Order: sequence, then structure tokens, then C-alpha cells
Amino acid sequence: MTLPGAGPGRTEHLVLPGVLTDEEAAETVAGILAAQRPDGAIPWFRGHHLDPWDHVEAAMALDAAGEPEAAARAYTWLAARQNEDGSWYAAYADTDGTGRTWGHDDLSRETNFCAYAAVGIWHHYLATGDDGFLDGMWPVVHAAVEFVLALQQPGGEIGWKREADGTPVKDALLTGSSSIYQALRCALAIAEEREEPQPDWELAAGALGHAIRDHPERFLDKSRYSMDWYYPVLGGAMTGTQAKARIEEGWDRFVVPDLGVRCVLPNPWVTGGESCELALALWVVGESDRALEILQSVQHLRAEDGMYWTGYVFEGNRAVWPEERTTWTAGALLLAAAALGGDEATTAVFSGERLPSGLEPDCCG
Repeated sequence: MTLPGAGPGRTEHLVLPGVLTDEEAAETVAGILAAQRPDGAIPWFRGHHLDPWDHVEAAMALDAAGEPEAAARAYTWLAARQNEDGSWYAAYADTDGTGRTWGHDDLSRETNFCAYAAVGIWHHYLATGDDGFLDGMWPVVHAAVEFVLALQQPGGEIGWKREADGTPVKDALLTGSSSIYQALRCALAIAEEREEPQPDWELAAGALGHAIRDHPERFLDKSRYSMDWYYPVLGGAMTGTQAKARIEEGWDRFVVPDLGVRCVLPNPWVTGGESCELALALWVVGESDRALEILQSVQHLRAEDGMYWTGYVFEGNRAVWPEERTTWTAGALLLAAAALGGDEATTAVFSGERLPSGLEPDCCG
């Protein structure tokens, strides 16, 4: 079931006025490929650590850009590093294969990092139609979801991690739980494709979605962070009028005209990753024009090599900060461009098309 137009090095659908030309898109894709290690791992940049969530986001961008073999190597690396309990560690040091390493491992295990593998694996399947890949990754997805749901709380929210010694942290993060909601629906889509029904996952997703929509008190208060503003929309838990109202509620607080989206209030710092994710959320609610404007506003972060600086401080010294060009920032931009450009796998994953719906619980609990 390879999608129409899929093929190697496909970037024409990433072209957007004021955002990317075909040549610029190819440069950005080449930048991510250059950072990918021979073993398939995609660190933030060479000489830095990697984490499972951002690794998957970069792999999804490669699929969206017609680089399925590179994306498949990323998922092969992920499967080979999965722990026996279905988790991945929060961070892995970068290595060049000769014994030199940069950064350090973080042996805690974050639930949203572990869940996100399902999103990337479903996206890769939709992009390639590779049944063998999906069959091989099903045990990976199943184990990861079981690890995550073991930390679900009675109110539906998901505890955000296990410490390195295995101690569960029951406090829940709205951003992380919203990402997990999208991942659970992707995992359920994989299960349906394989005719492996998972009714417990359906119940868990329904309870989680209800908590996100209706019970903010069940999550730690991180409302200063823009991700807590738009992630319930991006992850698909909030839809329709509720989603649009949430976008409008936070717009003036977080959006800096012509510069992008603040990471955290009140800091005068816009970041590329949050800006591109907001653009995706805007596309999800049918606000493509505003999504395009947001993507255009962060082009001041584009570096000469086609990659993107993480952020920019717009008061005081007015400088790029930190001085790093991350694969996940470039990946977020490419995925947002792919959604606006109509890439079928990307639009399916973020619009909720072909994902289970009607998961709401029968009672509020």
C-alpha cells in the first residue's frame, strides 16, 4: 500500500512560499542524514546525546522527505535498544563507534518517550506499505505500550517516568500525556491492521483523553510552557470547538509576531521546535493560513547549512541561543511542511485519519 508519489529523496511537497524551496528542503533533509549515525541513531547533532522521542521525530521527517531506508535504520536502532520491560532510557550518549562518546546516558525511562515509537512506526508503515516492517515492529510496540500503561493512574493520566531504580513517578505532565494519547491511537491502529484487538488499550486511551479534556487538575501545572497550551490539540485529545478555543486562549500569551512561539513565559525566547509544532496543531484545526505564517516567522532560525537553530532571545543581546542546530528542530519543520503540503502519511497521523475514535469512557470517574 505504498502511497501515491512516494519515492526516494522526494521533497517537492515540502515546498512552501516563504518557508522552503525544493533546494532548501533538500539541504535540510541532507543535514538530518549527515547527523544520523551508521547504526541508525539520530542524535540531536553529532557530538550530543539522543533521546527516543526526538530520534523518532527526526525519523518521521526522513520518511516525509522520501528517505524510507534511513528512517527504517532509525527504527531498527530503536528496536535493538529496547529494554526487557518495553522501555527505552531517557537519553543515550552519542558515539562514533571507535570508543569516543559525547554526552551521557540517562537511565530513567519517560513514558511519553517510550510511547512515541508507535507514532513513528505507524507513520513509516503508511509511508511505505511495508507489511514485513509492521510485523517485525509489533512486539516492540506492544511491549512499549504495556510499559507506559503500567504507569496510568486511576484518573486516566499517565505518570511521567520510572526512575533509574524502577521507582514510578506518578505525577503526570499534560504535554507528555497528550503525546501518549496520540501514540495510543497509533498503536491501536497498528493492532487493528494486524487484527490483534487490544480492548484494554482502548479503555486506557479513552480514560486518558477524558482526563486531558476535562480534568486539568490531574496534571502538574506547567501552564507557563507553550507545549502545555497546544499539545492537547496536536495530540488529538481536544478537537472541534474546544480545540479552536484553546488555540485562541493562548495565542497572545505565546505567539511573538514575526518571530515564532515562546517556549516558556515570561522568557523572551522563541524556539523553532515549539513554533513548528504549533503550526502542525493549527493545520489540525483547519488554520492552514496561520500555520504557514508561523512557519514563515521562524525562518530567521535557518542556518547556512539548511539546519535550524534551536531558539532566539529577542530582548537584551538578541542572539541565537543555544548555539546548536538540532535534528529535531529541523524534523519538526519538515513534518509541518509535509502536513501543509499534503503528504498522505503525515496528514493521516496528525489529522487522526485512520486512527480509532469514539474512545470516550461511559462515565466521568
